[in-house]
Amino acid sequence: MRASFVSGWNRVSALLGRLSMYRLVLLTLAVLAVVALILSFFGLVVPTPAELITTALVLVAVSAGADAAAQRLLRLPLRFESSLVTAGILLFVLRPTLEPMGLVGIAVAALAASVSKYLLVWRGRHIFNPAAVGATAVTLVAALLPLDSGIGGSAWWVGTPVLFGPVLLCGLAVLWRTEKVRVAGVFLLVAVTVNLIRVVVQYQESGFELDFPMVAGQVLTSSPFLFLGAFMLSEPLTLPPRRRQQLVVAVLVGILAGWPIPLGAVTLGQERALLIGNLVAFAFCVRAAVRLRLTARIAPAPTVRELILHAERPLAFVPGQYLELDVPHRRPDARGTRRPFSILSAPEDLPVVRVAYRDGTGPQSTYKRALAEIAPGQELAVTGVWGDFVLPADRVQPLLMVAAGIGVTPFVSQLRHLTAAGERRDVVLVLVASDAAQLVFRDEIAASGVPVVVFTPDRPDRLPAGWTWAGGARIDAAGLERAVPDLRTRHAYISGPPALIADLAPALRTARAVTTDAFSGY
Repeated sequence: MRASFVSGWNRVSALLGRLSMYRLVLLTLAVLAVVALILSFFGLVVPTPAELITTALVLVAVSAGADAAAQRLLRLPLRFESSLVTAGILLFVLRPTLEPMGLVGIAVAALAASVSKYLLVWRGRHIFNPAAVGATAVTLVAALLPLDSGIGGSAWWVGTPVLFGPVLLCGLAVLWRTEKVRVAGVFLLVAVTVNLIRVVVQYQESGFELDFPMVAGQVLTSSPFLFLGAFMLSEPLTLPPRRRQQLVVAVLVGILAGWPIPLGAVTLGQERALLIGNLVAFAFCVRAAVRLRLTARIAPAPTVRELILHAERPLAFVPGQYLELDVPHRRPDARGTRRPFSILSAPEDLPVVRVAYRDGTGPQSTYKRALAEIAPGQELAVTGVWGDFVLPADRVQPLLMVAAGIGVTPFVSQLRHLTAAGERRDVVLVLVASDAAQLVFRDEIAASGVPVVVFTPDRPDRLPAGWTWAGGARIDAAGLERAVPDLRTRHAYISGPPALIADLAPALRTARAVTTDAFSGY
């Protein structure tokens, strides 16, 4: 059962991985906007068709214009995807209108959201969710003006039963792509539970009879919690790097959003709850803009490229984590301008940072072509370090590392760290490759002294001591159990492209535990 779940999960990840995170979020928001527009013709949502279209046009115009002006002023590459995503989120958070003053409020929110990306930053990284900043800005402006000003504010009209299904499906796609299903699920559970408690208390205080099943259904389907969790809380750039930290933020935001605290003329509200969560996330890991200078590019295998970089500022990571490199270029394809790379080097190697990636002979993405044009001496921006694919704290637990192709990179980092730290663990490494020529970083792995089992169709030449070839057999459950007789006692870690992990997962069904680190190709 567990193996089937891991396999299915990674097949879906491989499919969604064909789109960049921004493209997928933008696509799902566009789908929701079209659905809402269709429903508006039948009066099934609050805004009218004219209000929706007009508000969307104002949001897009102001967001894109403000971002373009700021990017040109700061000499940054022009990027409109972020503008459109912010506009799309605000469309469902603010109150769509045709009133002139209401449209002014819409413009204020869009402008504040865009400006926050460049002013509310720490060393080049924005701290707050831009849409939450925009919604808060117009709400505060409205609170300072007379009640009849008509400036509008946040309304979260997306929280309606008729949109619950579309938001659930689109939100799940986004969360699956960003690997934040668990974080958003915890937030939703906490927010709904706290809000239910609040409603029960209000009913008791008023003396009304409570129909709990009906109220619970209303809280779940008529609240904005699902949209907030899927499209705003899940933003990777405003979350801390480790999952346990992300869960703390999710619980905090869930409590604050589920029971809004009065703050004079306004309440804490959904967006203010998220801003507080953003601050806590920032406190977990003060974000610094890190730039890596390319010093060399080598080819350890015919289809593998390794980048050797130098960190211009301190960079902290745990072996097994990944960083995201930004390579701006003209006319990026659907995958965008950012890619995750498992870190190949160990923390002890700093300031030297090494990453590697597969470079095939078929059609290349625009990102890969742009990366190939980066010359030694040029700098690349690191947009963040993330990941929980790290060694367990229990040093006695026997481990099995299964690397599919270039998925060996996080294991090289971990083995280099164990060697440098003089730490001994019971580790068996299984390497799976399409042919022997793809067995990369053999010397570094051999230096760790861990036993290695190789699954390749052809026999590798001159294997290091302690390495065995599986005889050309295709890896399956029986073959893996023959190669690793004590598999049932080991915590299996498996790394590689999602499609390969999906194929290998059934072979690990008898392992004590399974942790995966899937990444999409380029």
